[in-house]
Amino acid sequence: MTGQTLLVVDDEPQIHRFLTPALQAEGYRVLAAARGEDALRLLARDPPDLILLDLGLPDIDGQTLLADLRALTRAPVIVVSARDQEREKIAALDAGASDYVEKPFGLGELLARIRNVLRWRAEAADEPVPQDADITLDPNRMTVTAAGETLELTRLQFRLLALLLTHRGRVLTHGQILKSVWGPAHTEDVAYLRVYIGQLRRRLGAFGDAHVKTRAGVGYYFE
Repeated sequence: MTGQTLLVVDDEPQIHRFLTPALQAEGYRVLAAARGEDALRLLARDPPDLILLDLGLPDIDGQTLLADLRALTRAPVIVVSARDQEREKIAALDAGASDYVEKPFGLGELLARIRNVLRWRAEAADEPVPQDADITLDPNRMTVTAAGETLELTRLQFRLLALLLTHRGRVLTHGQILKSVWGPAHTEDVAYLRVYIGQLRRRLGAFGDAHVKTRAGVGYYFE
């Protein structure tokens, strides 16, 4: 029995009727919200350990709410949505979602993804933050200081940079990076990884171009 609290944000009553008892049977404590405003109120009153978020809410677009959640809480967010366009997935993951599950979904798969995200969060809290002579990472503020300039990163950008920096000088394959940052379900999403590497380089400016390198057809490394 986990005792961890999950906030389910979805305007479909049948989703709550299906998910709430299933999650409770796994030992989770469940909070339910049908609107974005309800989710924000619950978040302030009873902070959850993880959030399951639908994008099609009646009062706030899910992508907008995701940005609000990321500004207010460190709890991971798994998007559970019928929107299956690649641009929606990229936007959600880049905005800080930990995972993206399409509706309709299998309960077993969703539970596995919840366990994985919560496990990665616990493991990440115990891992030392890598440092370099030219760069400093601050996991609490989700910032990187390079060449005297401090920049804010999204959660995924931060995890991606931290992984490369931890293994500085070593080429990590696409699959290794995707599994470490996004989880086993995303080891084939090489197109996503290219997008995020490009965004990370642009965010870091000259520092990113100088240190985040590509090994064509294989992966990436921190030089």
